[in-house]
Amino acid sequence: MKLPSPLIAGHLVRRYKRFLADVELNDGTLVTAHTPNTGSMLQCAVPGHQVLISHSDNPKRKLAYTLELIEVAGFWVDTHTLRTNRVAEEALRGGAISELSGWQVTPEHTYGDSRIDFLLEQEDRQALVEVKNVTLLCGPQCACFPDAVTTRGQKHLRTLMAARETGLRAAVLFVVQRGEATSFRPADDIDPEYGRLLRQAVSSGVEALAYGTCVSPTETFIARRLPVLLD
Repeated sequence: MKLPSPLIAGHLVRRYKRFLADVELNDGTLVTAHTPNTGSMLQCAVPGHQVLISHSDNPKRKLAYTLELIEVAGFWVDTHTLRTNRVAEEALRGGAISELSGWQVTPEHTYGDSRIDFLLEQEDRQALVEVKNVTLLCGPQCACFPDAVTTRGQKHLRTLMAARETGLRAAVLFVVQRGEATSFRPADDIDPEYGRLLRQAVSSGVEALAYGTCVSPTETFIARRLPVLLD
């Protein structure tokens, strides 16, 4: 998926109130950017890290700038969680997720009291797919999720298990934004309940899929499949 252009370079000064980030541009100007990420952004929202932000001329916006990418350990990390579903949708439609290729894709499907990211349909079969954006490493090359306790994520796993009990196919897709990652596992130290539920879900037939992205200042796309470690 193409990113906004042109992006403006700077360094992160601080991230605060969850959705705000102060950024010092390369010319020394200090601006405040919207941060579209509800997580802790642990390892990413570090003062001094190089960032790329976009600018909007929309007069209705409270903030003209948006934080788009953060450089961590020599790799660009896409922390823009609102873009993650569009990256996943592009991959699902294009067949980049081999386990889920060949299905008709409908975004934002309501199931029970949850809104699931995608409904997939193939003839008389249906599948629910929930997408999670992964920006944390729990080891030198092992990505993990979540980066903070997520009751919402726990609820999604319970919903997928309920769907599986009715005969629907169900999957959780972890979109790994850390370029150095070679595997994925749940972040048990941060949210042990999420890890427990993920293992329970897999045991009940929910598929846990992890795919790494390729992130550059011009685009983000899903590039490679990663093993999911649950032992």
